Amino acid sequence: MNEKGKIRVFTGEGKGKTTAALGLAWQAVGRGKRVLMIQFLKAPETSGEHFAAASMSPMITIKPMGRRGFILRRHWKPLDMVMAEFALSEARSAMLSGDYDMIILDEINVAIYLDLIDVEDLLLLIDSKPESLELILTGRYAAPAVMARADSVVEMRKIKHHFDKGVAAREGIEY
Repeated sequence: MNEKGKIRVFTGEGKGKTTAALGLAWQAVGRGKRVLMIQFLKAPETSGEHFAAASMSPMITIKPMGRRGFILRRHWKPLDMVMAEFALSEARSAMLSGDYDMIILDEINVAIYLDLIDVEDLLLLIDSKPESLELILTGRYAAPAVMARADSVVEMRKIKHHFDKGVAAREGIEY
């Protein structure tokens, strides 16, 4: 990318944060840009985007770096913190490598909310972003300091969702 890269945040209680980030990724790939998505709280081969990205390699790479299952705020395991810190380290290395035009840190806002990563560590990463890199941060509970650093913040707000009626997530649609 020749122009200055932006910092974008997709946050809020509504669905579609990762999907919005992937939409930007597909646009970038369609224009010959290289994209990396690091998923802080998702395990390998648990979402449809993992399989789609494999068919578009090496233009888009998705690295799921979490474990299977949900992590609750007061019940995370020390391994969850180690995995999140390793994912942040991977993000930093990839960002500084110059190999990517866009990096998506999927669910990083939740990792901070869960205290798996210190917000100051993310702010340092943001401050060291190469000028041309597009950096996208997703997940509920975006910290005010992160939103202040962003060029664009979109809050997804749920008005109505079929999950509220007990409908389970569907393979190929919601994951």
